[in-house]
Amino acid sequence: MVFKDINPKAPVHLIIIPKTHLGPVSALGGENKNLLGGLILKAKEAAVNIGVSENGYRLIFNVGRDAGMEIDHLHLHLLAGKMMKFEF
Repeated sequence: MVFKDINPKAPVHLIIIPKTHLGPVSALGGENKNLLGGLILKAKEAAVNIGVSENGYRLIFNVGRDAGMEIDHLHLHLLAGKMMKFEF
């Protein structure tokens, strides 16, 4: 599933989430590699569909509270629509 983040950090901020419940990246194993690949390909498809693939976008998995993970369900952030810096 793909939807807009309710607290966007960029002009375009989408969440890509599997329909099957999975915990954070730290809880995954080798059996999840196809699902992870599917999330990334879904993010690529969303970037093309909304017209940000040519200028670029950022994909982020937050893992744990210190990284900003608020929901214990695997999800991928797609951010785009402006020049981004790497920030801490």
